[in-house]
Amino acid sequence: MKRIGIIAGNGQFPLIFSKKAKSKGYGVYAAAYVKEADPALKKHVEVMEWLHLGQLKKLVRFFHKNDVKEAVMMGGITKTRMFTNVRPDIAAISLFARMKSTHDDGILRAFADYLEKEGIKIISATFLLPELLADPGCWTKRKPAKNETADIDMGWDLAKEIGKLDIGQSIVVAGGSVMAVEAIDGTDATILRGGLLSEGQAVVVKICKPNQDIRFDMPSVGLGTIETMQKAGAKVLALEAGRTIVFDKESMIALADSSRISIVGIEK
Repeated sequence: MKRIGIIAGNGQFPLIFSKKAKSKGYGVYAAAYVKEADPALKKHVEVMEWLHLGQLKKLVRFFHKNDVKEAVMMGGITKTRMFTNVRPDIAAISLFARMKSTHDDGILRAFADYLEKEGIKIISATFLLPELLADPGCWTKRKPAKNETADIDMGWDLAKEIGKLDIGQSIVVAGGSVMAVEAIDGTDATILRGGLLSEGQAVVVKICKPNQDIRFDMPSVGLGTIETMQKAGAKVLALEAGRTIVFDKESMIALADSSRISIVGIEK
């Protein structure tokens, strides 16, 4: 039996992946972060072990014990919890001490490099689920208006620049002005901040950072994104096609159509 490891954070991605992997004949072994991963994941894997952020040795021992040589990293980590729910072991402290960058990408790459030195190769979380990647084109009945297209273009360029600095993956624009930039509070909070300032004109742009390692931390959206846009009065969601993970696509489109929200996948 083929074996695959999951390093699981929050959200539905670990559950979706585990079900698909099992259907493809994989034995799935999940290392699940405390207060992040869904306990229901246990029903869809061979073995599941809970761990805190920073417990690198425990993670490696778990995968070695179960003869796991390849793993995926998926699901989010609530960034505001990272300051209160971390239990770094000696390996983690040593890793952080050697790091030149403590931004998201720097931490994740160092983490992946550490695991690979331990014989555990990190691979892309979408290798079994290419159908979750965003398609190009307009998905909804309503297409962006001319002024909204201009905001998409501006937001795209600015989001890419912000991405180079590893600050965030989304930005809210309205009338040629930046309303909100994603920081540690995440995409939904950014949409609410920017949308409420935009008086019903907000354009949300979500991109993959230019230097993004697509093995982890790819941008993602789902039904909740459209629900948040509805609350904030945002009118357009522009995604980077082929480099954004989409959950509940049909439900997203149905709610967007009923709310006169436009969703577009952009290729550049």
